Amino acid sequence: MRRPSRFGAGLLVLGAVVASTLTSAGAQADVRGPDTAARDVSAQAGPTAAALLAKLTSCSQISSGKYRSDEETSANIPVCGKNGAVWYKADLDIDCDGKVTAKCNGDTDPWFQDDTAFHDSKGAPLQADKLPYVVVPSPSGTWDYRNSGISGGGIVAVIYNNKVEYAVVGDTGPTAIIGEASYATAVDLGINPDPENGGTDGPVHYLYFKNSKVSPIEDHAKATSQGAALAQAFIDQN
Repeated sequence: MRRPSRFGAGLLVLGAVVASTLTSAGAQADVRGPDTAARDVSAQAGPTAAALLAKLTSCSQISSGKYRSDEETSANIPVCGKNGAVWYKADLDIDCDGKVTAKCNGDTDPWFQDDTAFHDSKGAPLQADKLPYVVVPSPSGTWDYRNSGISGGGIVAVIYNNKVEYAVVGDTGPTAIIGEASYATAVDLGINPDPENGGTDGPVHYLYFKNSKVSPIEDHAKATSQGAALAQAFIDQN
């Protein structure tokens, strides 16, 4: 679920910001588990980031309004339509909700919730520090993702810093804020995954492939292989 702000509730003092900046590189090294190398390879499958971004240079707005990236920012992010997909450009805040782990729990995340909108094949909440997933805004008058062929388990190409990560739709957030993904998504993209002070202002592009679905939702290898094929089809059709 969306945090009040990527920097927590209220403004951080300058010293905390500086400390976070100085330790971010170390935090990156600490969170990369033994399965990260395999995900690094899978994140590069399919078309390049540049090839996908070349198709996202103009926006045909399908949302009736625009979203904020954080509570304190203005609403200036539209949801855009393309042939076979919808997309938007935003920041990336960290979602650590779902299964309780050493990295995602009430102590590491002040806004932690032990559930996700969509569950795995065993009916359990998703594991944010293992599964790359994105958070889609809950349905509202601004935009209802369900009317755009998007559902839980749908495939999303998350594009940042010349990298492409294939993730699934795994959680829903507030109706007015956009731009959030799981701890694992951040790690794979080289973004500080700390739920309290991590994330990035971007730009991060989120490309949702319509009527796609990974089953079981927790199968990241399947999301990557299907996502790479869908990404190539998207390029061919646009």
